Amino acid sequence: MEANATEAGAGFQAEAIVEAASVAKSFGAVRALDGVGFTLREGRCSALLGPNGAGKTTLLRILTGLLRPTSGEVRFRGLPPGGDPRALIGYLPQLPAFYGWMSGKEFLQYAGELCGLSAREASLRGDGLLARVGLGAAAGKRRIAGYSGGMKQRLGLAQALVHRPRLLVLDEPVSALDPIGRREVMELLRELKRETTVLFSTHVLPDAEELCDDVLILQRGRIVVGGAMEAVRSRYRAPVVTLEVEPGEPARERLAAWQAELAHPAIASASLQPEGGVVRFEVRDADEARAYLLGKLAESRLPFARLEIGHTSLEDIFREAVQGP
Repeated sequence: MEANATEAGAGFQAEAIVEAASVAKSFGAVRALDGVGFTLREGRCSALLGPNGAGKTTLLRILTGLLRPTSGEVRFRGLPPGGDPRALIGYLPQLPAFYGWMSGKEFLQYAGELCGLSAREASLRGDGLLARVGLGAAAGKRRIAGYSGGMKQRLGLAQALVHRPRLLVLDEPVSALDPIGRREVMELLRELKRETTVLFSTHVLPDAEELCDDVLILQRGRIVVGGAMEAVRSRYRAPVVTLEVEPGEPARERLAAWQAELAHPAIASASLQPEGGVVRFEVRDADEARAYLLGKLAESRLPFARLEIGHTSLEDIFREAVQGP
């Protein structure tokens, strides 16, 4: 994925399947997208990240042909300018809509026939996909009105795949799932990215870091970070020390007071995390910072449970990108 105002990772050899150039979208006086440009390459999984209101859903709707950009263009390989890309795309919106009186199997057959499949082919594909997304024949015979939110999410994923799209676009695909269901869908997405190009938006940053080859971070309608995941991590890589105290309000209060008194050239910054019992230190020298912190901990006898040295994560990069100037 190559994005405006960003560095793409080296080694991109796969052919481009989608190219967006200077895409902008306004709703009256509100500019939801402002000159977005990027490339999606075949056989790769890309994460679309951003805070609420950043323009993610607007961008996904433009890519899937549900909205037209105010300016700029999106080009799909093999389509003439202005061609309809919907036959190439499988789309799962964040809140998929269904006919509650249909069964899951009936809905998939209906979706397949809408995509141009024969009745027999749609039925066979539907049966296979019900099993693949973890619903199975018994659930497929039930009316959708009786499905849980997670079951509806799985059915939505199945309908997005029924016509074997070249690009699978997913808006918050695991938002309605419990931890077990989320893990199952993540494993399914890991399989799918071997078969088709995947673009999905999510607020669960560890999922994106685990699964995706490429990343786009949107903020106020602009791409502020974009490129291959490894290149982005390398560009922002910095040592981080995490200190966690034992549970309990007294330990948390002591931690807050203790970290406020720290001062050493090896420590660039320290931030008390929202949970209150954890401090993250961005450091210039991990060894010096560790020695200093261990000495201060010994002096204070602070009841700490964990002292860990690592590096900036995608969550750190995201936070810096969306909170920066």
